[in-house]
Amino acid sequence: MADTKLILVTGATGYVGGRLVPRLLAAGYRVRCLVRDPARLQGRAWLEQVEVANGDVLQLASLVAAMRNVSVVYYLVHSLGGGGDFSERDLVAARNCANAAKAAGVERIIYLGGLGDPQTDLSPHLRSRHETGKALRAAGVPVTEFRAAVIVGSGSLSFEMIRYLTERLFGSLSIL
Repeated sequence: MADTKLILVTGATGYVGGRLVPRLLAAGYRVRCLVRDPARLQGRAWLEQVEVANGDVLQLASLVAAMRNVSVVYYLVHSLGGGGDFSERDLVAARNCANAAKAAGVERIIYLGGLGDPQTDLSPHLRSRHETGKALRAAGVPVTEFRAAVIVGSGSLSFEMIRYLTERLFGSLSIL
C-alpha cells in the first residue's frame, strides 16, 4: 500500500465526508482528513486508519502542509452554518484550497456542489455553490464537480431537520 495514492478529505466531520472516508479506505486508498477540531473525529471506527491534519480552509498556511504528497482532494466544505457572509467565506476557502492544491501538485479536486442552472436567478445558497466551483477551477487544478440536490440520510442535516419538524408537528398525536 506504500504506492497507493493519498487522498485528502476536507469536511470529514460532515455527513458525506464521514461516509466517504471508510469507502476510500475499503478501496485501498490512504486517507488524510483535514479538520479544524480533531476531537470531532472521536468515535469514528476508521479514525486509527487515517492521518489527521489539523487545519482550516480559511487559513492558507494550514492547507499547504495538509496537501503535501496528496494526489486527490475531496472538497466537501460549506460555510452556510457559520453565520455572517457565508458566500464570501466559501470563496476564500475555495481559493485557498485551489491555490494550495496547485502549489502541492495535487492531480485533481473533487467537489460536491449544488444543482441549479447558473443562467437563472438562483438562491444565494445555490449561487454560492456554483461560485465555489468556479473558484476551485480558477487555480488550474482539474476539478470534477458533482452537483446534488438535498442529501437526505440518517444523521444528515436535512434528515435531522425533517425528523425534528415531524416530531414537533406530529409527536403529540397518539395512535390507539
